[in-house]
Amino acid sequence: MKKLLVIALMAFVINAYADDKKKKVAEVTYKVEMDCQSCVNKITKNIAFEKGVKDLKVDMEGQTVTVKYRDDKTNKEELVKAFEKLDFKAEELKEDEVVKPKEKCCEGHHHH
Repeated sequence: MKKLLVIALMAFVINAYADDKKKKVAEVTYKVEMDCQSCVNKITKNIAFEKGVKDLKVDMEGQTVTVKYRDDKTNKEELVKAFEKLDFKAEELKEDEVVKPKEKCCEGHHHH
């Protein structure tokens, strides 16, 4: 019985520890001027390895970079500095400024 209790207690401690690791993930989109695929590669390779960065979406066409990050490890200002180190100017876009990919033209209607 004692062994079972120890195992149950260890499982509880491990779960509590795991929950502690699941910090809040925040998301921010920056307007970043990129000219070519090598700019995209440079951003992808470097920003992805910044402390706390969980995910990264680079959209050269829309000139945006969306970063998901753990807000206990980094913040928006640190991310901007990371872009600046790479010689990119990153401006945070507010929710309503984030442009969703455009729907393809000519779907469902005809031009005459």
